[in-house]
Amino acid sequence: MSEKNVVRTEAAPAPFQGAPYSQAIAAGGFAFVSGQLGLKAGDSTISGGIEEQTEEVFANLKAILEEAGSGLDRLVKTTVFLRHLEDFQAMNGVYAKHVGEQPPARATVEVAQLPSGALVEIEAIALL
Repeated sequence: MSEKNVVRTEAAPAPFQGAPYSQAIAAGGFAFVSGQLGLKAGDSTISGGIEEQTEEVFANLKAILEEAGSGLDRLVKTTVFLRHLEDFQAMNGVYAKHVGEQPPARATVEVAQLPSGALVEIEAIALL
């Protein structure tokens, strides 16, 4: 049976408002990364538009995946939550820069609200 290991790095925000979840879990040859907002580690507020927030989301994903022993190039599935579907093209431009020539499978959905007024949240699964 595979071990379940909690992944934690100071280079990405801690769980939102101390909520009971991990930044990521490594198990079964995969890293399962919790949804990341465009929040810088140590900050309490989110700023910037959709492109700036998406860049910060990828900085957080990268830091967490590297701590797990993986990387953005090993992404196999992402789910993108957008506050406004009209932001899709701008988010997608930033997204494309970070996922490389073999992008992961992806779902993108519009949601009614995200924490702290965020415009985008992305969760991910990557190979270890």
